[in-house]
Amino acid sequence: MTISVIIPTLNEETVLAQTLAHTAALGFGDIIVVDGGSSDRTVQLAEACCAHTPTVHIITAPKGRARQMNAGAKASKGDMLLFLHADTQLPDDAGNIIESALADPTVKGGRFDIRFDSPSAWGTTIGFFMNWRSRLSSIATGDQAIFVRRHVFERLGGFSDIPLMEDIDFSKRLKRAGRTAALRETVTTSFRRWEQQGPLRTILLMWTLRLLYWIGVSPQRLKHFYAAVR
Repeated sequence: MTISVIIPTLNEETVLAQTLAHTAALGFGDIIVVDGGSSDRTVQLAEACCAHTPTVHIITAPKGRARQMNAGAKASKGDMLLFLHADTQLPDDAGNIIESALADPTVKGGRFDIRFDSPSAWGTTIGFFMNWRSRLSSIATGDQAIFVRRHVFERLGGFSDIPLMEDIDFSKRLKRAGRTAALRETVTTSFRRWEQQGPLRTILLMWTLRLLYWIGVSPQRLKHFYAAVR
């Protein structure tokens, strides 16, 4: 099994170098950085990594996480796709963990549990409830490093071209396609969004957006209420 890692980026100079260095050391088949028009040093940092790490490649795509991830999937070579945020660190044995989960041919894909890089009570509590909700619903967010078999991804048509909730939408369709693995091993992701906007305010915003999405409000309308920190 060959695993391709797809990392969408937009102005991620503060975190990308660390994520690429860590991910490149894990032995994946290829790592595709898909930039959506960064105005900082994101592209230069990715190119520097490409220069000394042959498995890392950078491409550009129209801005939008769904579009960028679809472009990265198309450019990748693996028979399994792992979608990773630029501020998220995989466990050191991520490849073996994923291969073990997919040893069962009925499992179509999955996601990791999440923990935040903040040692605060807020970070611990939010991570716990994110994992609990995801395990209960079989729905994942992009922070949880969603992975999927390539042929399943292609059969589902990839991520829907929507400006928000592309991860929720894809998870729902993946769930209908067959079994998914809710791994208890954790990825570590940045707490920056929660810190910048305030934990309580961010919780209320995210739950409001998801409630509106579930009752049928379009992602295009929801995007006007969401200031993404990427």
